[in-house]
Amino acid sequence: MNIVLMGPPGAGKGTQAKRIAHKYNIPHISTGDMLREAVAAGNDLGLKVGEIMEKGLLVPDTLMIGLVKERLSRGDARNGFILDGFPRTVEQAGALDEMLEELDRKVDVVLLVNSSEEVVVDRISSRRVCPKCGKVYNLLTIKPHIDGRCDVDGSQLVQRDDDLAETVRSRYRVYVEKTAPVIDYYSNSEVFFLDIDGSGNIDEVAGEIFGLLGNV
Repeated sequence: MNIVLMGPPGAGKGTQAKRIAHKYNIPHISTGDMLREAVAAGNDLGLKVGEIMEKGLLVPDTLMIGLVKERLSRGDARNGFILDGFPRTVEQAGALDEMLEELDRKVDVVLLVNSSEEVVVDRISSRRVCPKCGKVYNLLTIKPHIDGRCDVDGSQLVQRDDDLAETVRSRYRVYVEKTAPVIDYYSNSEVFFLDIDGSGNIDEVAGEIFGLLGNV
């Protein structure tokens, strides 16, 4: 099963992607992981990506498409994949269709895990991180045993700048603006399009997703 995963930051995509990947024995492919892997590889493509990221710029479509195509051509993705973070534009969606056609494949399912702006802001702005060991907590769902202190090493937990409420609101609005055309692209196509409410707890959302995927 070839799945494209979409949704705003904080909707719980990563958590659900891991469960789907495990159940169907397919790789969870995220653009963030691909970019880091390319840079670590140190090849020509990785060097280009590294230079762009060091300058704080967005990786151009041409490079992203090249990275995705190379990743999807690997053996572990032959029997399916769950693609997270791509496509982000209609142009990228069209390019994905073309590269899969070259591989004699197609997108089977587009899974949109949705959450309201307020839910997303509450979830992300409640994150706290240990600056020493990197363990992530959430004041709503994964609380430390001692308020404000890491369970592992006792360090004072911090809130990352990206997790501040106003920053999250800005990220959410950019997502809606950029992704709405991609949602239209897929919802008007022949793929199996699933729009899931990601506001519930993890198990409830997973149950709904697996119930619907069972009908594909």
